Amino acid sequence: MVTSGTKTVVLPFNASVELVLHGTSIVGAESHPLHLHGFNFFVVGQGNGNFDPKKDPYKFNLVDPAERNTIGVPSGGWVAVRFFADNPGVWFMHCHLEVHTSWGLKMAWIVQDGKLRHQKLLPPPSDLPKC
Repeated sequence: MVTSGTKTVVLPFNASVELVLHGTSIVGAESHPLHLHGFNFFVVGQGNGNFDPKKDPYKFNLVDPAERNTIGVPSGGWVAVRFFADNPGVWFMHCHLEVHTSWGLKMAWIVQDGKLRHQKLLPPPSDLPKC
């Protein structure tokens, strides 16, 4: 039985996703450059210490947030990002420090198809070789 592996989260098409990433480990202080394939996200907030869900969202920049596909999670702090899951498929999110990916700092978003034709994952080409 497999007991470990890349974790996944299934999202309905066009879901609004808010993710708060923490870099407040007590083991060691390191910045983590996290990268999301398949999307750009908006950096709506960041701060030192632990994220406070009652106070920190009031400080979010919802007017002109930076748009990125990679963000450094600050050592001893947090960063909040938002994106719309409008690209169907399986999308990897991981730390760009390769050794951290091997330690498990990775996951995948599974974005479901939308209802309209242009919101669906295309089928594989007919001449794609079989495994």
